[in-house]
Amino acid sequence: MSLDTRTVRRIAKLARIGIDDAEAEGLARELGGILGWVEQLDEVEIAGVPPMIGTGLAAPRAREDVVTDGTVTGGACREAVLSNAPDRVEAFFTVPKVVE
Repeated sequence: MSLDTRTVRRIAKLARIGIDDAEAEGLARELGGILGWVEQLDEVEIAGVPPMIGTGLAAPRAREDVVTDGTVTGGACREAVLSNAPDRVEAFFTVPKVVE
């Protein structure tokens, strides 16, 4: 498939790319070559070829939705997390006031 310069200019306008006439001629040849490669894919025999993994074939690998305290072993970790806080009040982080 070949593209004329008018079509290339229209594509460039839609893509908001400024090109001149000399560039349009070169781009028409390049785009025509790319479309030729795509047309070659029609020659590939795909009958009987199973599909690759896609959205319908892959099973999601999701973990079980369980509420924990944040540790893998199930131990309490609130004090360990809050020990990293520069300032805290009881079981909460405190931060400087940013809105007056």
